[in-house]
Amino acid sequence: HALLHGESPLTKGERELIAAFVSHGNNCVFCTMSHAAAARHHYGENADVVGAVVYRKDFSVVSHKLAALLPIAEKVRKGGRIVSDQDVATAREAGAVDRDIHDTVLIAAAFCMFNRYVDGLQALTPIDPDVYVQMGKRMAEIGYDGGR
Repeated sequence: HALLHGESPLTKGERELIAAFVSHGNNCVFCTMSHAAAARHHYGENADVVGAVVYRKDFSVVSHKLAALLPIAEKVRKGGRIVSDQDVATAREAGAVDRDIHDTVLIAAAFCMFNRYVDGLQALTPIDPDVYVQMGKRMAEIGYDGGR
């Protein structure tokens, strides 16, 4: 819950978008679909941003800051040591502060583990898109701790 709904300079929508983006890169259908749905719920009228980023890697539809953080998330997904000083400098030039970078790296790394956990357990992956819409709404509105 704290990772995607706790205190952060990144919005809940941005954090869900990073989670969906990383999950798609890892081919984890369940996590991609559920977190993309949560991101769409957060983005509301701008929900098309989610598909553009997750499925087409079109970063022109998000803020300069997030556009600079997403490549860091992708590099963490491939291997943490791939992130360069230049990647961090580019993110800072785009307005990211240390906490933005930290949270991006943490979300990307955590979702690499979550994706492998979900897929490794061969978790049930619904095929009905409406299931994900409802799941995304619940995740966005209540979070991950049952609203406690």
